[in-house]
Amino acid sequence: MFEKNYYCLVAGLREYALDSDTKGFDAREIIAEILEEVSSGDAEAVRLLYGYYDCENIIALRAGRSAYNPLGNIPAEELEQELASPKALPKAMAQVLKDYAATESEETEGVDLSLGFERALLTAYYEECARSKSRFVRQWAEFDRTLRNVTAAAVARSMDRRVDSVTVGKGDVVAQLQRSSAADFGLRGELTYVDAVLAAVNDEQNMIEKEHKIDLIRWEHAGELASSDYFNINAILSYLVKINIVARWSQLDPKRGRAMLDRIMAELDSKELIK
Repeated sequence: MFEKNYYCLVAGLREYALDSDTKGFDAREIIAEILEEVSSGDAEAVRLLYGYYDCENIIALRAGRSAYNPLGNIPAEELEQELASPKALPKAMAQVLKDYAATESEETEGVDLSLGFERALLTAYYEECARSKSRFVRQWAEFDRTLRNVTAAAVARSMDRRVDSVTVGKGDVVAQLQRSSAADFGLRGELTYVDAVLAAVNDEQNMIEKEHKIDLIRWEHAGELASSDYFNINAILSYLVKINIVARWSQLDPKRGRAMLDRIMAELDSKELIK
């Protein structure tokens, strides 16, 4: 199957960033513009990428917290209804909500309730991504899950907590994190970024600095996954991952958010030169 190319859309990505500079950064507006331009199949991939933030928002709502990330697909005013009667979420994620809402007398449909709600919902999200038709979504989700697991395992170890209580999903890396006593969990030869993650967690007392270092790992990997893509949905998804990081840092540290936005524009300029 041939991938659809978006020559005009990709050419306009830099303009979205420039508009953000003059009008104020609005990631949700950029996402909406992109969703209007891409095919229905590619729009599905975009929405699935943002399903992670739906998970965050639903977890917060269920826990009684007021936090809401506007990057989620589901508007804040519709979250409570979605939690009670899921219709917008992908099937596996919706099933988690249904099973946790079920009374003890009702049967559940294969969701491991022993995981706890948060880990069960995130596991379902990553399973949905693994089945995506989008190569970028599949590879990005696997990387993102692994990065979060390594980070969570390192933090758990530093606090003398059980690693298996914080990891999401299954697989060789998860098994290694849970059983290894090595400083690098025995993953140095498998994950090129493991030392950088462990250094950020173990050596950095400043939480903002730690998060910044880990987000830089995300940034680099998003670029690597689309390094040979210029006009297709992979290039756009890679751009959106970086937009998400800019959105986060625009709130945490506006100066760093500005620097990251400049970096996006520089990277887009370099692709123009290659083209």
